[in-house]
Amino acid sequence: MKISYKWLTQFLTTDKTPAELSLILTDIGLEVESLETVQAVAGGLEGLVIGHVLSCVQHPNADRLRVTTVDVGGAENIQIVCGAPNVATGQKVVVATVGTTVYPNEGEPFKINKSKIRGEVSEGMICAEDEIGLGVSHDGILVLPEDTQIGLSAKSYFNLEDDYLYEIGLTPNRADAASHLGVARDLAAYLRTPLTMPDVTAFNTANEQVTIEVSVEDAEACPRYSGVSVSGITVKTSPDWLQDKLKVIGIRPINNIVDITNYVLHELGQPLHAFDADSLKGGQIIVKKCAEGTPFVTLDGVERKLSAEDLMICNAEEPMAIAGVFGGKNSGINETTTKVFLESAYFDAKTIRKTAKRHGLKTDASFRYERGTDPEMTIFALKRAALLIQELAGGEISSVISDVYPAPVAPFDVEVNYNNINKLIGAEIPHAEIKDIITALSIEVVAETAEGLSLKVPSYKVDVTRECDITEEVLRIYGYNKIAIPSKINASLSNTSKPDVEQTQHVIADMLTANGFLEIWCNSLTKGAYSKNPEEAVQILNPLSSDLNVMRQGLLMPALESVAYNQNRKTADIKFYEFGKTYHLINEKYVERPRLLILISGSNQSEQWNHKVSPVSFYHLKAAVDAVIGRLGISNYQSADVSDDNFAYGLKYFRGDKAIVTFGAATTADRKKADVDKEVFYADFDWALLLDIVKKNKIVNKEVSKYPAVRRDLSMLVDTDVTFDQLKTIAFKTEKKLIKSVQVFDVYVGEKLPEGKKSYALNFTLQDEEQTLTDKQIDAVMQKIISNLAQTAKAEIRK
Repeated sequence: MKISYKWLTQFLTTDKTPAELSLILTDIGLEVESLETVQAVAGGLEGLVIGHVLSCVQHPNADRLRVTTVDVGGAENIQIVCGAPNVATGQKVVVATVGTTVYPNEGEPFKINKSKIRGEVSEGMICAEDEIGLGVSHDGILVLPEDTQIGLSAKSYFNLEDDYLYEIGLTPNRADAASHLGVARDLAAYLRTPLTMPDVTAFNTANEQVTIEVSVEDAEACPRYSGVSVSGITVKTSPDWLQDKLKVIGIRPINNIVDITNYVLHELGQPLHAFDADSLKGGQIIVKKCAEGTPFVTLDGVERKLSAEDLMICNAEEPMAIAGVFGGKNSGINETTTKVFLESAYFDAKTIRKTAKRHGLKTDASFRYERGTDPEMTIFALKRAALLIQELAGGEISSVISDVYPAPVAPFDVEVNYNNINKLIGAEIPHAEIKDIITALSIEVVAETAEGLSLKVPSYKVDVTRECDITEEVLRIYGYNKIAIPSKINASLSNTSKPDVEQTQHVIADMLTANGFLEIWCNSLTKGAYSKNPEEAVQILNPLSSDLNVMRQGLLMPALESVAYNQNRKTADIKFYEFGKTYHLINEKYVERPRLLILISGSNQSEQWNHKVSPVSFYHLKAAVDAVIGRLGISNYQSADVSDDNFAYGLKYFRGDKAIVTFGAATTADRKKADVDKEVFYADFDWALLLDIVKKNKIVNKEVSKYPAVRRDLSMLVDTDVTFDQLKTIAFKTEKKLIKSVQVFDVYVGEKLPEGKKSYALNFTLQDEEQTLTDKQIDAVMQKIISNLAQTAKAEIRK
């Protein structure tokens, strides 16, 4: 949400700088994500000064150029070559001196340099209004009144003041702060300064010539509907001050009537809609729901099919606008409009939200209605807008205010206890300070006792309905930073089950981080298109967007989006891991499954001058997987090739019918969905199963053996369908005590080998914990291994 500093100062007086207010806003819960300077004119007219043309003569070498001498208030006069037809001696003009950057309406900014034009020196530029962004005319230079001060900066002469724009990350519960008034309320409460509201006392009905009959058929969806008519108006361009206010916060000016409704919306937080009164057939406004499938063309020219749940603003014959969301094509204001009917309503937040999501429409009005507006602001906003229309478009108020409000919304009654507030905050705030903060927030104190307060919370604070909400309000204004962190921490002994889930996760996370992996946290909400099993998808009832409409069924796709984000920013070498949950709907029950994802892509090492960069491969991923399995002390498992659609190829480690981890290359289809063009390898661990295995493992501590280990190598020919896992299993079955590890260090498939064969080179590490192995013992073990490999795997040992 965008907030203007100058606009804020219309509501309160403060000596705080924009930067100081930025810190205050963040401290009181309105986090400022950015603060930037906004110039009314590009470049802020910096370097431009007022000059006096002392002489103007014909250029000796060009018919259309003049050579002028200009006094710009400096020690010496300067010479400027000018091509404007209206330049003349005695004029007061705007001059861009050497070194100034000029920002024209069209084209790129350019710097003024000392130069020669057709042989004559030119030390600046006499400016036309379009050359410096002050207008659109290029008929000649800008000529100022004779009494204009020479040497005065153009910025001062044109009274240009910089504004400052706050980008506030508004949380969904802070509907009360979705306007300049709302933000000013919080600042006024923090600074303990009065709040100045716009003056609407001049509102007066001149006649009742344009009375529109209002009826509400669905009071639940529209608890309050207010309106007033203004006639005799002239639709035209808004004055500069109004256009500037809207431009600062990123709103494009349209015409004075529409701009006023936008202005009031961002000023007071109350959405308005202006109807051309002549388009209201039958002189009626009917708030109701239309039949399912009713066609309706919105202001953007798109025909939409209405739902029977959409609340509509209709005339006597047809719908005119989607209530609280978007106007209709035939209800807008144009240059021929002379009478308007202003709508100011309070709509049910859930109804508006569902309609906006159903039609894929997001407007400034729906943004506020979805979060909850103030039902008591409708009349005030109407008066404010009507007076502005009278001021900027002429005309007169031609009806009394229509106000359909059958069941007024009462303030929230809340009881608070001082001790409960201090207990929840964790600090002792004086009772008087708590009361002062509450009253500064415009919350009415109905009754007071020594223990607490009885309060009436104004209706615009839609999220403040309980004692804990009041506590949060007090803490925001008191200051989170004032709550000291205690130096003493009390703890109690607890008997936790083993393994410690968090500690085990930290051990693996630390190991991965130490090996160059970065931890990521991806959103649990993702696209429905990513679901591999749509029947198990957990759907979001009211999704924020179509990209966040289901709970994730796997960790891969959100992680691939992170890969794409990094690769698009020239960070191509990726090593990620994430601990997270997946979500499934199985047999009408919601199931959460803890998982661990490891992902690599790009190069194995960063580019260096002394080594060649090589891309990551499946075996780099396998090393990381084996490291995790080994760190958890898991050794007894089987492996097999992966045969599912989630991997292009890969392996799985399993026990019985349960896969501990599945890892391999991501499919091209999955990478394409996330717009990732480089190969990606990932591993998907069943973290719950890993913890269960670790829980059952017995931890055995023993001394490091003082006897040496011995390595022996074997090279063999085996059938191409024989796997390393099979060979490893045979070796350990042959000798369980002495063999400590079996590793493969070379595989060859190709020429000079018999058909259907491949070459394996394995190394065996042998060690006795009680004595030094002799050559005789080692040879005996190796002969047994060779014999069993030949019998079981039909291996031919190569000499």
